Amino acid sequence: MKQLFATIVLLALLTPLCSSAQSGPEKAVAKRLEQFRMAMIDANGPALEELTSAKLSYGHSNAVIEDKQAFLNKMISGQSDFVTMDLTERTVSVGGKTAIVRCRLEGETLDGGKAGHAKLHVLMIWQKEGADWKLLARQATKLL
Repeated sequence: MKQLFATIVLLALLTPLCSSAQSGPEKAVAKRLEQFRMAMIDANGPALEELTSAKLSYGHSNAVIEDKQAFLNKMISGQSDFVTMDLTERTVSVGGKTAIVRCRLEGETLDGGKAGHAKLHVLMIWQKEGADWKLLARQATKLL
């Protein structure tokens, strides 16, 4: 019984430490990343417009590079369509007005009506623009 009580006390003490592992800016970037993930699944043009920088460089795993307008056009038209998207193994590192996000992306796609499965490593650069974090660059590579 004493061991159980000690374990519960230890968990209660460690929980706040675990939840505060990310700094305020890192939490803000993580929140924007989640908003971006949902906007990609929903093909939400206005949200994607707001979450991305005017200078966006969006790199696909097949070496295609798009600017913001090309990226938005593909997402809104369904040429690029994520049905599901899970981002795991996330790391967020913030230095000043720049954040580096790395993650593993797995998801089901329906690009141009053709079903597929994406398994990627993704690098994203987020930049603070005014009060908001905006996606400035993204590059994906296929998992081997």
